Amino acid sequence: MSDIFDKFKMNGQVAVITGGAGLLGKQFCRTLAQAGAAVVAADLNGALVEKAASDMQAEGLNVIPAVVDVTDPHSTEALVATAVKAFGRLDVLVCSAAMDPKFDSAHQSQQSANAFETFPVEAWRQAVDVNLTGLFLCAQSAVKPMVAQNHGVIINICSTYGLVGPDQRLYERPGQPRQYKPVYYSVTKAGVLGLTHYLATYYAGTGIRANALTPGGVYNNHDETFTKAYSARTVLGRMANLDEMSGAILFLASDASTYMTGANLVVDGGWTAW
Repeated sequence: MSDIFDKFKMNGQVAVITGGAGLLGKQFCRTLAQAGAAVVAADLNGALVEKAASDMQAEGLNVIPAVVDVTDPHSTEALVATAVKAFGRLDVLVCSAAMDPKFDSAHQSQQSANAFETFPVEAWRQAVDVNLTGLFLCAQSAVKPMVAQNHGVIINICSTYGLVGPDQRLYERPGQPRQYKPVYYSVTKAGVLGLTHYLATYYAGTGIRANALTPGGVYNNHDETFTKAYSARTVLGRMANLDEMSGAILFLASDASTYMTGANLVVDGGWTAW
């Protein structure tokens, strides 16, 4: 019987991570590369993902950048082809790319027009295209080499707001227009779970597993008002640190989770336990 720590090693495996220039996406890339995987960090923003990959390469990690538009099937096919050409196979797909309205200090002022009654249908369609169709297209492209290998892991990134409704009180500011977490975020993240269940059962018996990871709020220079309000809603009384999703992503990507498919791993500090 192998040592338990051997199950977390990813030497010889290849992972593609979309949203690879994002806050969590970069951490996912770094984590799997530290575990021994060759990683393709993919993002729509070429300059940012080049910088992210370069920084990780400077740490001695095997990470290469790629540009992808997850709403374009030709682009997702090209992304998978890049991984296979560079490393000979594809073992893990992490779908982290998503439209996610932020309320940290750099983005908070942008979220004042998200009232449900007047939410633009164009914005709704764009979000569905990225957050759901994007996952569909990435998975559709990635499973082709996985089926040929009889092995593969798909990890879709969900959210606590895919499990429960947003607490809109978190976004209130005295003397300011009401702000809201928009409707598309909850609806598309709930859809992520539906897609995950479908993939898990569709690929039963093929060696392909599909699971979801649901992170809680990760601290990223949020203002004191938001941080206190959010922290008060969690059982652990604080927001997550950036590296506190690393163990979960490695568990799901590695052989440590070989008896797990169609599941949702919630790492939310107890937010959904109340």
